[in-house]
Parts: sequence; C-alpha cells; structure tokens
Amino acid sequence: MRISVVDVGSNTVRLVVADAADGVPLPVHTAKWRLRLSEQITPGGPVPEQAVGQLVDAVAEASRAATRWGAADPPAFATAVVRNAPNRREVLRTVRASTGVDLCTLPGEVEAELTFLGARRWMGWRSGPLALLDIGGGTLEVAFGRGRLPDFVASLPLGARRLTHEFFEDEDPPSPERVRALRRKVRHQLRDVAARIRWEGPRTAVATSRTFQQLGRLCGAAPGRHGPFEDRQMRRSELREAITRLAALPAAERAHLPGISAPRAAQSLAGAVVGHTAMKLTGIKAVTLCPWAIREGVLLRHIEDGPSWWAEVARRSEEAAPPDPVPLRIAATSG
Repeated sequence: MRISVVDVGSNTVRLVVADAADGVPLPVHTAKWRLRLSEQITPGGPVPEQAVGQLVDAVAEASRAATRWGAADPPAFATAVVRNAPNRREVLRTVRASTGVDLCTLPGEVEAELTFLGARRWMGWRSGPLALLDIGGGTLEVAFGRGRLPDFVASLPLGARRLTHEFFEDEDPPSPERVRALRRKVRHQLRDVAARIRWEGPRTAVATSRTFQQLGRLCGAAPGRHGPFEDRQMRRSELREAITRLAALPAAERAHLPGISAPRAAQSLAGAVVGHTAMKLTGIKAVTLCPWAIREGVLLRHIEDGPSWWAEVARRSEEAAPPDPVPLRIAATSG
C-alpha cells in the first residue's frame, strides 16, 4: 500500500509518497516546488493572484506525481502562510476547483499534535515524557506528552519569518537593541507555556523543522548527506554562540555559514533567538534534531487510524476558521 501527503509551507510545496505495508511510512518518492510564498505575502496580507496561480500549478503537479506513484488523492494541507491570509477561504476554493485536491489549513494546535506524533514514533517509547519545539515561518509550536499523542499543545505567533518582518525588516544586520527587543517579546509570549513544560519535566526534548535543522548544522550537527539515522544534537550553549555569529552578519553573508540556506538566511537570526529563548525558559539544555515532523505525522495517522480521520480533521478546521473579512477575486489558473 502506498500513501502520500502534500505540504504547502512558507517556502515550498512538498510531496512525500511512502510505502506503508509494515505500518511505517518509508519514502519511495519526494518532490518539492519552491514557490517562496512568504516573500510574496506580507504578514496579515492576502495571497496575491500570481501566487495563487503558482500554488495551483504546484499542487496539480504534486497530485499527478502521487497518482503516477500509486498514491492518488493525497491529503493536502497549508501551514500558517495561507492559514493567516484574509483571503484564505477563496485560495482553498480556487485550488480545489482547479486541481481536485481538497487543500485545507490546520489549526496550529493540530499541527503541533501531528508533529508530536511523528517525533514520538521516530524517538520511540524509551524517550519517555517528550517535549517538542517546532519553528515555522509564522508560528512556534510547542507540545508535551507521555503517550502517542500530546497531553499539551500550544501554537504561538513566534514564527521566524513573521518576527524577521516585525523586528529586522529595515536593519541588516539588526542592532543589538532590536535583537534584545525581539528576545523580550519571545519571553513574554512564551512565559506561561514554558512554565507548563518546566512543570511537566520532560525526559527528552526534540526539535523539528527546517529552521532547527539548519541551526543544528550551524552548531556542528552532521550534514544531511549522512542520512536520517545520524544522531544529531544541539546544545543551548551552542545556539547562544550561533546567535552572536548570525547577528554580526547581513543576511547575504549568513548564507555562507554552514547549514544556512540563502532562502532562509534572513530569518535565521530570528529563528535562533526564538529557539534559544524557548530552550532557556523551558529549562531544556539540549534537543535532539528529529527528521520526522508534521508530514510523517499525517502519514502515521493515515496508517494507524484509516483515511477517514483526515476528512474529520479537515471539516473541523474549516468550521473553526474565521470567514474572509472581504470578498476577494482570485483568478483560477489551469493546472
């Protein structure tokens, strides 16, 4: 049996096709389309018509690829970059009408739950009570749990792209005052959530997302070419030193540092400040960099609970989302 998932993120649309015969999603095909939606959308602004056309084309290609690989009708979701857009509903309707793919947005708490499941399955039960940190473009997800699914989740507006736009947009590199102001905001937003994590006392802490992976590489973790089974750790003290390195350089020069890609160089400093502050407030001294995250969580739920669970999640997400404040015209493009 083959299953697939389509993930519309702030920079790329990703397709994963996996074999699931033995209850483990083993990838047989992956593909990505780099749209860089976050560069086309200002925080709080609508998805522009041109970006919607690009999204339609990418989702249509992903759907056709999934069918070729024997995994038709993939569950498809978009993260905060689309979820927070005021024309979100019309974007989703356009994608569905043009591609036949029922793209939906998930609440940040559901994203945290699915990411936690992926991390739990990767780490195994020997990891014990588990804390999770995941930095996206728009939000930071935090979760804790002792079982298969988390006991506690939180989604906070502390994404690396969002904070870069808010604090560093007009200074490159930013002044020390701007960096301190960012850290103060993160501390304020995280205070209550961090207190809960400290109280729970996790045995193991994991970090997922491309932001953490790149920061981990900067801090000395093995490169991706060594494969997913390489043990990758990142210490809080190492991340603190990385902040000093990143803050001293403009974004273009950060891209020359180990692990920092050009598309994410500008937001790498904000991501490092969020990650370090979260680790410090929660009392976490080191994290394991986990290669499984939300896409694997979706595939695992499909394997373990059957395909019907996705329809229910999509329905709840649609009901929970606010309506578009103003009707906006978006022209559909052909796939």
